[in-house]
Amino acid sequence: METHKNRDRISYLPWDVLDNILLRLDLKEVVRTSILSSNWRHKWTGISQFVLHDKCIPKRISDKVARWESIMEIIRQVQLCHDGAIEKFKLAAYCRPDHSDLDQWIRFLTGKGLKELILQEFDSVKRFNLPFCLFSSPLLNRLELFGCRFKPPSAVIEFRSLTTLRLNRVCISDRMLECLVSNSPVLERLILLDIDHQIVLRIRNPNLKYLRVDSKFDDICLEHSPLLATVDIGLRVGVTPQFFDSGGGQLVRIIGRLHALRKLTLSSAFLRFLGNISVPDRLPTMLQHLSVLELKDVRLDSMTEVMVCLCIFRSAPNLEKLLLSVAGTTAYSRPSVEFLISQSLSNLYFEQLKEVSIRAVQGVIPELMLIQFLLARSPVLKKMTVVHYGSERLRGESLQQFVPASKDVKIFNLSM
Repeated sequence: METHKNRDRISYLPWDVLDNILLRLDLKEVVRTSILSSNWRHKWTGISQFVLHDKCIPKRISDKVARWESIMEIIRQVQLCHDGAIEKFKLAAYCRPDHSDLDQWIRFLTGKGLKELILQEFDSVKRFNLPFCLFSSPLLNRLELFGCRFKPPSAVIEFRSLTTLRLNRVCISDRMLECLVSNSPVLERLILLDIDHQIVLRIRNPNLKYLRVDSKFDDICLEHSPLLATVDIGLRVGVTPQFFDSGGGQLVRIIGRLHALRKLTLSSAFLRFLGNISVPDRLPTMLQHLSVLELKDVRLDSMTEVMVCLCIFRSAPNLEKLLLSVAGTTAYSRPSVEFLISQSLSNLYFEQLKEVSIRAVQGVIPELMLIQFLLARSPVLKKMTVVHYGSERLRGESLQQFVPASKDVKIFNLSM
């Protein structure tokens, strides 16, 4: 009779417990459990999540097509033996997938109760056409796609459970993107990176809370997204706006409607886009919840960019943290410098601002004037970090000459 000491307790654990244990191992290690005994030969194929990355492929295989074939060996075993649910599939390996293989695998997954599908960067000569069955997956809550093409009829799209959508280097039309977002009623996070063609982004979703865009586009419309709290927009060069609004221009039309905004990140190119018609002193409706503002690669010799920044400053009375990087500023820009010291800004104070970081500083006059301006108008400032890109820090006397409004502020002068 089998003694209590020699009993194989792990093999007889309930499957949900065993699945939970196996998911904590690297897939390569999970596959190796097949050699433990005949009882374990196919256990690994029953796990609920499959993450295929470079460690799953033998190091000796360098050819991208051969690497995909190595991945297909695992996939075929799963298709042959798996008899439970597959909740997550992630492909994050350097390879060149065969499109017919990938299509057949995704069809298999959609019948297995799939909740997360993640396709990260791989090598592909052309875009992969997604199978229609994916667009009506009732349990799918996370979809991250790379190198794909969207061509389903709009009637097919129905993501009832989707909360996270990330599209990277995909081919998609204006209408299809709008339909995709609006037909995902519980969508909370949307990330768009390097979309193939410049399109008009119409983002309309009453549940959306996070938006990141880093791509070329013709215009952006954020109507009917009342819960957007975090917005990060990087805009590439060569944009021609499609929507024109005489009532305050792009700044009022786009940013002025984001009443729930808590964190805003904008690129230099998008600042120019926002100011390409007209810039009001402040937005008609204040950004009462905005506490973190990040401005990337701002050109202080561009009056348009400076005016847009100041409009946002005036419209964010509860701003607590300002992150700003500067780029391409000429040694002396008379219009922006004169504007920073003009009487029109005499009533602008940052009553709640506690932390400021200014990066890529070269020590030119417009940068020093901005530092002086922020120090003089921030009565509760606790910390200012100035980062000089070069072999030496900004000269100490350049900062010591400025009188801060806050008695508690600490200034950190760094170089990178």
